[in-house]
Amino acid sequence: MKVVVRPAAAADIEEAFRWYRDKGPSLGDEFVDALRAAMLQVLEHPRAFAVVHRDTRRVRLRRFPYGLFYRVYADTIVVVACLHGRRDPRRWRSRA
Repeated sequence: MKVVVRPAAAADIEEAFRWYRDKGPSLGDEFVDALRAAMLQVLEHPRAFAVVHRDTRRVRLRRFPYGLFYRVYADTIVVVACLHGRRDPRRWRSRA
């Protein structure tokens, strides 16, 4: 399977990384590590995570209050958002 990260999701990831990097010297890297671990889970078992809206699924990052929202197609995983758990859900639903 290949992974496609939509530009809005890439911007979400960059924003979160910068925020954590500014809070602590290694916190940004730890966020990226948690993101990679979540993405590996999705690649191994793409349909294991619950559908939260239409065909969009969410995997939660360990240690960080973020969810990675994605859709599964035949041979592609499309990441539509990476948002803090307390953000307005309408923000990512408009992307799906």
